[in-house]
Amino acid sequence: MSGKFGVAIIGSGIFVREEHLPAVFACEHLELKAIYSRSLKSAKSVSEDIKDVDTYSDDSEYGFTHVLARSDIHAVIIALPILVQPSFIKQALEAGKHVLAEKPLAKDVATGKELVDWYHANINTASVTFGVAEQFRYFNAFIYGAKKARELGPVLGFRLKLGANVQPGSKYFETEWRKTPEYQGGFLLDGGVHFIAGMRMLLGSEAKVVRTSAFTSQLQAHLPPVDTVDATFKLANGRTGNFSVSFGTTFTGAEWSVACEKGSVAVSGKTITIKPIGGDEEVVEKPDELGGVKQEVFAWAKSLVSGKQDPQQRPEEALADLAVLEAMLQSGAKDGQPVELKYQI
Repeated sequence: MSGKFGVAIIGSGIFVREEHLPAVFACEHLELKAIYSRSLKSAKSVSEDIKDVDTYSDDSEYGFTHVLARSDIHAVIIALPILVQPSFIKQALEAGKHVLAEKPLAKDVATGKELVDWYHANINTASVTFGVAEQFRYFNAFIYGAKKARELGPVLGFRLKLGANVQPGSKYFETEWRKTPEYQGGFLLDGGVHFIAGMRMLLGSEAKVVRTSAFTSQLQAHLPPVDTVDATFKLANGRTGNFSVSFGTTFTGAEWSVACEKGSVAVSGKTITIKPIGGDEEVVEKPDELGGVKQEVFAWAKSLVSGKQDPQQRPEEALADLAVLEAMLQSGAKDGQPVELKYQI
């Protein structure tokens, strides 16, 4: 296709306003045509300062099906609450629209796998693509860190430490479907898949997680059902690793560290620390001028132009992230009993 791809944004939340809209406007291959939301008020609140963009909603004459009926809309970015997203994804794909959907892929592995299997069974994947957004796969620090880790040989071990304290009143907390989650893990599902994506990048395909034993807890009453997980992983190469994440602690900061046979790599924010055996420590800064979401939207648009999907946006990658998270939550519910992952790629 020549010219720009007409795109609609499905959703009107904080991430749409702060990330998706700027990314679409900055992309040379995309042209925003429409915004859909459940209410016309919320759709208009996003579009009020934008010219030549139509609004659609469930409480107006024109809804989601009217968006999909438009021939000048070739693709959609979907950023809706976790429980409702799969239905919108299917409808868009059936209408022949390319899809970039926000993570997590679904509320659980069973739902996510059903969606991925349905996509391959019912959609011509050569002409209509389904991608899942994950900005961690586009952060320069993780891209560089993963490259350096591969240069240092087979993985010996891994550890992730992340601490945060999500407070009432914070912008992402003050969303009803997040405050009273009807899906496993609460913030651990919604935010945790990011950290697993970064972890999987650093580990590489030879050291994927195959089994976990975890303990979970709820440290803050406003963060149900759990806000903390401490897990041990068994890797495919026989090694082990640790994963410790909390959204309800007074610990702060985050670091991903992978030990390899010839040295180690650690990623913290934009800083990568490489410690080769017998060599000098190297500290490299890899900032993200575009912030991550722009990179993923640009990569998606480039794939629409080329007709070749970016492998980092394949839904199978998002399903693999979800499988690690779900196994930890299930083990935590069983007081640390080891759980095998239900899905691998």
